[in-house]
Amino acid sequence: MNRIFLILCFCVNLLIAQQTKFVDFKKIETVLAFNQMKVDSTVFNSYEIKFDILKQTDSIYLDAIGMKFLNVALNEVSVKYKNDGKKLVIYNDFKASASHTLNFLFFASPKKAMYFIGWDNDSRNQIWTQGQGKNTSHWLPSIDDMNDKIEFDISCVAPKGYQVISNGKMVSKRETSIHNLWEFDMENPMSSYLVALVVGNYDKKVTFSKRGIPLEMYYYPEDSLKFEPTYRYSKRMFDFLEEEIGVPYPWQNYKQVPVKDFLYAGMENTSTTIFADSFVTDSIAFVDKNYVNVNAHELAHQWFGDLVTETSGTHHWLQEGFATYYALLAERDIFGDDYYYWRLYEYAQELLEQDKAGGSTSLLNPKSSSTTFYKKGTWVLHILREKVGDGAFKKGVKNYLLKHQFKNVETENFIIEVEKASGVDLSEFVKTWLEDEKYLYEDCISSLKQNSKEISRMFALDQELMFSSHSLEYSVDRYWGKAIGSKVKAHLFSRDEINIVHDSIIRKGLNSNDLKVRQAIAQNLTKIPSELKSEYESLLNDKSYITIEAALFNLWKNFPQDRQKYLDKTKNIQGFSDKNVRTLWLALNLVSPDFEDKNIRNIYKELTDYTSPKYGFEIRQNAFQYLNQIQACNDGCKENLKQATKHHNWRFSKFAKELIKAN
Repeated sequence: MNRIFLILCFCVNLLIAQQTKFVDFKKIETVLAFNQMKVDSTVFNSYEIKFDILKQTDSIYLDAIGMKFLNVALNEVSVKYKNDGKKLVIYNDFKASASHTLNFLFFASPKKAMYFIGWDNDSRNQIWTQGQGKNTSHWLPSIDDMNDKIEFDISCVAPKGYQVISNGKMVSKRETSIHNLWEFDMENPMSSYLVALVVGNYDKKVTFSKRGIPLEMYYYPEDSLKFEPTYRYSKRMFDFLEEEIGVPYPWQNYKQVPVKDFLYAGMENTSTTIFADSFVTDSIAFVDKNYVNVNAHELAHQWFGDLVTETSGTHHWLQEGFATYYALLAERDIFGDDYYYWRLYEYAQELLEQDKAGGSTSLLNPKSSSTTFYKKGTWVLHILREKVGDGAFKKGVKNYLLKHQFKNVETENFIIEVEKASGVDLSEFVKTWLEDEKYLYEDCISSLKQNSKEISRMFALDQELMFSSHSLEYSVDRYWGKAIGSKVKAHLFSRDEINIVHDSIIRKGLNSNDLKVRQAIAQNLTKIPSELKSEYESLLNDKSYITIEAALFNLWKNFPQDRQKYLDKTKNIQGFSDKNVRTLWLALNLVSPDFEDKNIRNIYKELTDYTSPKYGFEIRQNAFQYLNQIQACNDGCKENLKQATKHHNWRFSKFAKELIKAN
């Protein structure tokens, strides 16, 4: 497929970080048409940039990777320019305090940042962008620096039947017999990496926040029954974050769009979050893998990252730490205090493991891991709030956002506002928690013990298990009897603990109605005592795809004589969007010679088909793994695996390369 597309109309008023002393570009307007859609490229033919000169200079530039340009004109007069494949440089005797207009046409065939999904096979056709970092200039002339704040107005030509979604408010939809022109308007500036465009086949539902902000939630037409569990709590979280942060949502509306084979879980494009369609879930999947946290995280970014943006990677925690922390607060509002503190505990354990591996770094190290930016950043805010108090913390955050809105920030900007609000000198706090590489695990655990009775009880019970003078059986019974919350009970059946738990307690866990306790047993009790067989079999009835997957495999392995029974019971279960249960079921059939199903050839074909590019990479990866394990990857599978090494999702590409290398 030819991916070249023509950008027909483009208008810019921009702020360029490298050129700040010389030029102030404020606004970009662009109309895009894609030639694989067979759109008449002569319908629109103007591109316009308006900018002010701050200081005399002989040139200005836009980042533009691998593009071609025609009809470049400054103030409607042909102008000298240079295109070196990376930048478009405009030459002129630019005088201070002068305003100008630049026009041109441009063509691009982006190698990254804009992805064409499905046009080469039978899957759904989509176009979507992901400009995080400095990649937007691969498809849109812009400035590859997050310090650049620009108002972007995007318009796009698309065939009838396709939805177009972009930043800001849709102000017009002009229709012809062949295609539609969608026009979007932004009112405030943003960094170029936050520009977004999605073209695809969607339905949508719109609700409104307490303050009247339109919340547009998109979904595939065939997934109408998954809409509610996918977007569950969206409005509640929006209203909560507005109130908790204390600053009104800064954009005209808020849109959320799932796409196939996305690079990450989600991306906080200004007013337009794009997220992986693997988070589109049914009511059963919601129990174990839902969109709530990603939903809240990307929404929090609309303030922390979009409204105020880091000046450099040194201050990356101001975006990811804040978004993770406020997402956790939103989940706390929904799921309660225990959920909040258990998540903090899990973050603390992840940071501890990183520390043991020698990976602890300063929070202000631009090369820190995601674990540091996200999880340590969350802990820093939690501890800081405890130190200065709720009122001062919230006032400091509010003043920080309002003072620096639509600007770029550094850590000092935030700390100054919290110090003003609280009257507390935070210099030692900054040194200890932000600048020092050391991870203060004991401080984190101390905070948890003081705030959470459940976690405090778990630590006390763990100590009894390790050091009690009583018998192990007595200590385990005591643990189970005193463990009240689901998390504490499930912890008893963790991988590290389950070997010390006797059968009578495991039976109590299996006979409980607690999905998470039963799930912990399914995942960690891999050698099933025959005395617990009937209770363990009941796990196949649970409303949890994780539980069913683990239980099916363990039962199939432990009780060969009953394999057909287990396969019959689970033959109609698909699982998550990655078909985790279905692909396991197919693989187990293929290595069960006594299975009576006469359609083994069709079963093999189905599993092999799942390696095809028409499926999402998560499904493909599961299929590749099982076919590799049973040594049944045929020529078609191998060809699909070879194709996967060139996939735009680097994690999947890496997986495919490593699988080929291993064989």
